[in-house]
Amino acid sequence: MAGIALVRRPGPRLADGIVTHVERRPVDAGLARAQHEAYVAALRDAGWRVREVDPADDCPDAVFVEDALVVAGDTAVLGRSGAGARRAETAGAERAARDLGLRVSRIEAPGTLDGGDVLQVGETVYVGRGSRTDEDGICQLAGLLGGRRVVPVATDGALHLKSAMTALPDGSLIGLPGHLDTSVLPCLRVMPEPSGAHVVVLGPDHVLMAASAPRTAELLAADGWRVTRVDIGEFEALEGCVTCLSVLVPEPAFPAGPADGPGASTAVSDRGSRFP
Repeated sequence: MAGIALVRRPGPRLADGIVTHVERRPVDAGLARAQHEAYVAALRDAGWRVREVDPADDCPDAVFVEDALVVAGDTAVLGRSGAGARRAETAGAERAARDLGLRVSRIEAPGTLDGGDVLQVGETVYVGRGSRTDEDGICQLAGLLGGRRVVPVATDGALHLKSAMTALPDGSLIGLPGHLDTSVLPCLRVMPEPSGAHVVVLGPDHVLMAASAPRTAELLAADGWRVTRVDIGEFEALEGCVTCLSVLVPEPAFPAGPADGPGASTAVSDRGSRFP
């Protein structure tokens, strides 16, 4: 199963991105561009057609495109970040969603929601409640998702829900229990490294994860999963992870369109869900 992967290149102000739970360190812009290119190449190698979301060069964090857009079926929900400086990032994400023929809705003020707080697992949608996403935003999202079960999950010490928890292709939750209210979860498998909590589901048996979690990669491979590792160290310095660099839009979600060509843009929404 594949489709369109939406991505946005790192902009000239990347090093000024917001950091909340880590100590700021210098970011090498050239290395970040090379790491992003390798990340995009991994998506293509897995069969995803990459399209670039229009740049938002005045927004340092715009490369973390997942936060601007949640895709569920044929609906795209534009977020409204709890970090006011990031709200201008949604304009390009909206154009990308409309270009795909998706129905576009949005989180309205005063509610807030970042896509990084939304983890879709089958018919259940886990939504992190923390500094970037509030109760109003969660309630609005629930109303836009057409009856799917929405489970709020309180987060603590993590930028987003998917900074602390994602799901394998079979729907198994993996993560860091110290940053989550685990009482609302059916189960949570603890990974040996913090960045091992982050996977992007590329196919029925295939996950993408950061090179900074080698023990987790070995563990998942031993369990029979196909694991692709990419170095995203310059983005991890800004509290980014593999999920937030793309929005994966599976093929059935949008009408058939022209093949990728010059100027085509790529967006990926991490589904983190059980594949049919």
